[in-house]
Amino acid sequence: MSKIDPAKIWSLNHRLLMAVISSVAAELADLGLETKELFVLAEVDEHPYPAELAASLCIPKPSVTLYVKRLEAAGFLRREIDTEDLRRHRLQLTPAGRKVMQQGTALLSEAYSERLGRLSAAQQSELRVLLEKML
Repeated sequence: MSKIDPAKIWSLNHRLLMAVISSVAAELADLGLETKELFVLAEVDEHPYPAELAASLCIPKPSVTLYVKRLEAAGFLRREIDTEDLRRHRLQLTPAGRKVMQQGTALLSEAYSERLGRLSAAQQSELRVLLEKML
């Protein structure tokens, strides 16, 4: 029996995710987004403060600041003073930002679905269960 190499499994998973992301990068660019900007938009509702976004996405705070500025300039995000703490800015998706986020997420979902289609329904179900166990 061969020894399981966790690093190899991690590497395969990472390569899969990067392949999916790379496969839609041009289409995301057509929407006016970089991949990481899409991830920022997708997390804003749950994490509306830049520091929270940075922690959630494991992105350095200065990078999140750059993405937020670009997304704001594109009309996809609004920064508002938090009424509960006037020192903080709360981020909010604009209608255009929500639309582009949904379109970008659909592109990623479709690309990932193509990869999942290589597995049987039972294998897909097992993969889901295994991934949930790992979280």
